[in-house]
Amino acid sequence: MSDLWAALCLVAVIEGLLLFALPRIWRDNAEYMLKMPDRQLRTIGGVVLVVGVLALYAVRG
Repeated sequence: MSDLWAALCLVAVIEGLLLFALPRIWRDNAEYMLKMPDRQLRTIGGVVLVVGVLALYAVRG
């Protein structure tokens, strides 16, 4: 369970770093995503999910 919390904390660190270092790019991307259809967002989310699971499997093997 502590690994899950550590992973969630790292997500927060990365998100915070992006917002801190590149606020304009982050905002522009958020605005762009708001205009995208749900199907396209789901496809992107699914791809990111699969890549993340495969990467986790490779790292934790």
